[in-house]
Amino acid sequence: MRSPLFIAAGFALAFGFFSAARAEPTVNGGIGLANCGKLVADLKPDEGLDHLPNALLFYWVQGYVSAANVYLLNEYTNHVDVSQVDDKKILNLVVDFCKANPDDKPISAIDKFIRTAKKIKVKEDDTFDPWEQ
Repeated sequence: MRSPLFIAAGFALAFGFFSAARAEPTVNGGIGLANCGKLVADLKPDEGLDHLPNALLFYWVQGYVSAANVYLLNEYTNHVDVSQVDDKKILNLVVDFCKANPDDKPISAIDKFIRTAKKIKVKEDDTFDPWEQ
């Protein structure tokens, strides 16, 4: 079974969703590093994940927050409550940020979200340590 991200990326490439000039940041660094001024025109939060650019952004954010959680668990023994990461909240957050900051990148909005999001504290014994046997 193929992941939704794999399928969404395939459609984007197959149908030429991104022009050559717009594709470069997405291909090399992910949609989170795209230019806000260009990206915001493609996002349509009211259409949810049925709109391909929305889905690409949301799935990128899920992966980014998951990676941040690994760091947070290892360094601070807490992590972001991923139940806060729903498509409506994230899409509106990025659209609002990008409208206000067209020269910035969506990753800045997500970094702020991670810093301010409610964290779940865990005991150090419950964290994963790949070097411990």
